[in-house]
Amino acid sequence: NMISVVDWKFDGAEIKNLILAKGESISRYVRSEDKYFKGGLTWSHSTYGTSFSMRILPPNTIINIEGPGVFDLHEQLYYVLALMNSKVASYIFETTIGSIHVQSGDINKFPYCYNCNFVGSVDKLAKSSVFISKFDWDSFETSWNFQHHPLLREISTIAEAFDQWQSECDDRFNQLKSNEEELNRIFIDIYGLQDELIPDVEDKDVTVRTADLGRDIRSFISYAVGCMFGRYSIYEDGLMYAGGEWDYNKYEDAAWRADGKPETLEFYQNTYFMPDEDNIIPITDEEYFSDDIVERFVEFVETVYGKDTLEENLDFIAQALGNKGNSSREVIRNYFIKDFYKDHLKVYQKRPIYWLFDSGKQNGFKALIYMHRYDADTVGRVRTDYLHRAQNYVETAMKSAEYTIENTSVASEKSKAMKAVSKYTKQLAEMQTYDQAIAHVANQRVEIDLDDGVKVNYAKFQGVEVAREGKKALKVDLLAKI
Repeated sequence: NMISVVDWKFDGAEIKNLILAKGESISRYVRSEDKYFKGGLTWSHSTYGTSFSMRILPPNTIINIEGPGVFDLHEQLYYVLALMNSKVASYIFETTIGSIHVQSGDINKFPYCYNCNFVGSVDKLAKSSVFISKFDWDSFETSWNFQHHPLLREISTIAEAFDQWQSECDDRFNQLKSNEEELNRIFIDIYGLQDELIPDVEDKDVTVRTADLGRDIRSFISYAVGCMFGRYSIYEDGLMYAGGEWDYNKYEDAAWRADGKPETLEFYQNTYFMPDEDNIIPITDEEYFSDDIVERFVEFVETVYGKDTLEENLDFIAQALGNKGNSSREVIRNYFIKDFYKDHLKVYQKRPIYWLFDSGKQNGFKALIYMHRYDADTVGRVRTDYLHRAQNYVETAMKSAEYTIENTSVASEKSKAMKAVSKYTKQLAEMQTYDQAIAHVANQRVEIDLDDGVKVNYAKFQGVEVAREGKKALKVDLLAKI
């Protein structure tokens, strides 16, 4: 649940000054400051029908009203953690509080029984459960400790990679369930609640994720896009770039280091997958660009799993996506056009790190950029290097379709060409309006500040006025709405 960042520079001087400027007391907002960054245990005081549970609060974090904390537990930390995640704790809170809210005072009143005879077993099971849960959380890119995608493996097919991942997920799930049931058994005996409780845990209450083909393939695609932009690299674990000075050379260095290891030589096929140089990746409904997102994704899959199994792997990915299309590439293209950004917004809780330039419903023009690599010339490059080229491609395609209408006698071909002309006409109209808006912003050379966050920076590219109809302004959003 560590998803927010607090500016605590100079002991929170800016926050405290803002509070004082409002004429209010600092202590009303900043509480238990002596406990900040100490580490301990925390919980969500509003459980909303779920069982009460605690989790470890790392030392680099602070508490708030929605996530209170327990501190100074020392060698009893894992024992308390195990107890508070047991059926015994849930039973006692349900009996004594009868509310969805568990406050610090409720924790203070908890009948704590520390049994030295079980400490060794409890600590071992609790530490195992923490390790399992943390490994599960870190397997997905929203974790601060994400290293690489779990389907990135030294084998030739993504189907086999998923099978291995699924087996590992099942093992973790079963082990965590076993750990929790054993801890329940121990604490039920300690508290003498054998007549009231059973140690069994239902599958729905085990909190690590099992493998999910659709979700995991989508997250694999998201990781691939991250590699396209240089956020990640398949040759080095962890976050490669999230702001600061951009250095393309370090990706080549990482690839060469990986290639020098015997165990990775065959895996990466001696073909390096490098990030996009200009931080702009077009998404088109037809193959207008040789470096559009589908071609780059195909290149990514080939680099990871090898050329010999490329089509097999693309077919597997397409089937997992379940979108319509006559070929695996068409299915993948439809996913990028229609669903990728929706999934990205969902994963990043409407604070996207990849921004979608989008001309509108006709899919005339779409292109992704990586927010952290944005500079004042990015919008201009999107316009001249991609939007204008896309317009030329559509105009050429429309002329070809018009030629077919005039020269073919085959009814089906003529009908298909007429539909194409209708589509291209709408797309060109949409792109022309979009061009007016993007030209306005490109000329302004808008700067962004990453410290302002996504919401503030994103708004700078929305609601661009391109014309007026009487008193009403015609406004265009450069980026897809969030």
